[in-house]
Amino acid sequence: MYESYFGMLKTPFSRNVPVESLYESSAMREIIGRLTYVADKQLFAVVTADPGCGKSTLIRRFSEQLMQKDYILLYLSDSKLTPRWFYKGLLDQLGVEAKFYRGDSKRLLQQQIEIIRGVQHKKVVCVLDEAHLLEKETLEEFRFLLNYRFDSMSPMALVLVGQTELWDDRLKYQRYAAIRQRVDVYCTLPHLDRAETEQYILSHLRYAGGTQDLFTDKAVDVICSAATGIPRMVNRICDKSLIYAFQKQKRLVDDHMVEYVLEHEILTAK
Repeated sequence: MYESYFGMLKTPFSRNVPVESLYESSAMREIIGRLTYVADKQLFAVVTADPGCGKSTLIRRFSEQLMQKDYILLYLSDSKLTPRWFYKGLLDQLGVEAKFYRGDSKRLLQQQIEIIRGVQHKKVVCVLDEAHLLEKETLEEFRFLLNYRFDSMSPMALVLVGQTELWDDRLKYQRYAAIRQRVDVYCTLPHLDRAETEQYILSHLRYAGGTQDLFTDKAVDVICSAATGIPRMVNRICDKSLIYAFQKQKRLVDDHMVEYVLEHEILTAK
């Protein structure tokens, strides 16, 4: 709609930005480094963040950095995941038909992982997204899966990714102590600060092409304050501000325009 007006080749604040063009904050870079260590050492990690703070971006970047010749990445995202469907989901991705009983499927999965490790010389990394929605029975199953060869080794790297409540409202409580004690690495992805918000906006404008000086400093201040460092909100505000600027035939987005968008399009849409 506004892309050609601003000389852009692509839409800057869309959801389908290629992974290599996504903004990477220093905190995200650090977490990806820690997850790479988790993958290499076959550990158990938990990653949390508030909604819209970049969990999906983090997973996409992490998966892109894993060497395909060294790792097999298995990814599941299912809020209704039961232990039986957990094993079925993993076995399906490995091209193996699951058994009816979950105990049989668990043993089959362990056998397949042994083949992958021993024959293909690869390590398995399992990422479970939206983990804050999983039931206690499913979370407990991960503990049983990782209790392998009399607890002497882990058959795979396991990464649980979810909203902040996964740790704050669940795993930190006593009834989840057996699971929490097995967590080797815990990371939380913070909100962007003012400087990072500005860099986030600039990186998306660079991806789109055309001029990058579309938002004034005061406009960025307003965006940062309203979005509270949440990338998803930054996307919404910036996108609607560019639409408004196009409609008004303005070449710059200033703070007054952002405030108008916030008052008439963002807040009322909640």
